[in-house]
Amino acid sequence: MYSSVSLPVEATESAPALRLRPWRAADIDQLIEICRDPDLRRYTSASVDSTADGVRWMETQDSGWAAGQRFSFAVVDDERVLGNVVLKEFADGGATAEVGYWIAAWARGQGLAPRALDVLMQWAGDTFVALERLALIHQVDNVASCRVAQKCGFAWEQTLTPAPPRFPLEGHLHVRRW
Repeated sequence: MYSSVSLPVEATESAPALRLRPWRAADIDQLIEICRDPDLRRYTSASVDSTADGVRWMETQDSGWAAGQRFSFAVVDDERVLGNVVLKEFADGGATAEVGYWIAAWARGQGLAPRALDVLMQWAGDTFVALERLALIHQVDNVASCRVAQKCGFAWEQTLTPAPPRFPLEGHLHVRRW
C-alpha cells in the first residue's frame, strides 16, 4: 500500500533531517494554515480554505496514488508539515513526467525544496524505469523556483505562453534528463 512509502531526506550541516510521505487526513489543519499564505496562492493552484476543501484535496492526492498517475508527498519534520513535492503528468508511455513543489512560508529559505526534490527524483528514477525526462514549470516571476530548478540540475528549456487559470503569466519550462 502506498501509505507505507516513506523517503528519508538526510540532514545537512545547516538543516535537519526530513521525510517525504503520502499526505494523511490528519494533515488537513496544517494544510489549511499553509494555504493561507498569499505567495503560495499566487504560485500554485492549491486553494484550501476549509476542512471540506482539505478533504477534497486529500481525496485528489489519494486518487492519484491509487491510479498510479500522481504521487504527492508531504515534506515533514518530526513535528509538522513543511511542504509538498509531487510527481505527476506522466506522458509518452511513462518516459516523461512533471515535478512540482511548494514550501510553507515559515520553512522557506532553508534549502528544503531542492533537498526534497532530489529525493523525489531519485525515487522516481528507481520506481519508474521508463522515465527519461522530468519537467519543472513555474511562472516567470517566481525567481525562487528558477533557483530551485538550477540547484536540482534542471536546464531552462523555454518560456511558455500564459495558460490561465493555472498560469496567468508566462512560465518557464525547465527539463532534467537521465
